[in-house]
Amino acid sequence: MHRAKTIFREVGVLPAPRPRSGTAIVAVAAALALTTGCASKSPPPSPPCEQECKDAVALRALREMMKYAFNLIVQGRPVGPQDGVTDLFLSGTARIFGVVTADPLQGVTKVEHLTYVFTNANYGTKEDEPDENYDVVLDGTLTQEGIIAVQPSATTAVRIRGTDVRLAGKVYDPPLDYGPPLDYAEPGCVVDVTQSGNDVAGNFCGRKAGFSF
Repeated sequence: MHRAKTIFREVGVLPAPRPRSGTAIVAVAAALALTTGCASKSPPPSPPCEQECKDAVALRALREMMKYAFNLIVQGRPVGPQDGVTDLFLSGTARIFGVVTADPLQGVTKVEHLTYVFTNANYGTKEDEPDENYDVVLDGTLTQEGIIAVQPSATTAVRIRGTDVRLAGKVYDPPLDYGPPLDYAEPGCVVDVTQSGNDVAGNFCGRKAGFSF
């Protein structure tokens, strides 16, 4: 009997978000340690972050939220048609449906019009680099097509598109406001970006944006 092939995980995925209360406790403990340490020093200030910088962080947030949803819903499942939902965000949900196949010989996972539907999904991360920090809410539908590298010999090459995408919250460190409120009356923005290897770039909400993992 042949075993069904399974879908491989996207690389560089963030861990599941912790509840805000736990994050607050850790932050308070860290603050107390700084204030009571004998030789503690304040970190150097972060460089200024203008619109281009904020767009890059916001695009990173969107791409990493897609990876997070993919790993929760799709990875490890048999290849073929997919349709699943996760609510493992700080709030909100994500649904993924479409077709995913695996090619072990080429070391890639192939996605065919894989659709992500985010509904007020709140996700955040805290890292050492200021441009890797965000706490945002994503609402909208995105499609993904192409190949996701599984083996080091392969290269990720995917295109991500959406026509009514809303992303708002805080980006960068120290946090900066990003995007209009999700309940604003105007339609969301257009997203059309590609990932080639570790580089993600393209049109993001009417502007050029990009970043590298």
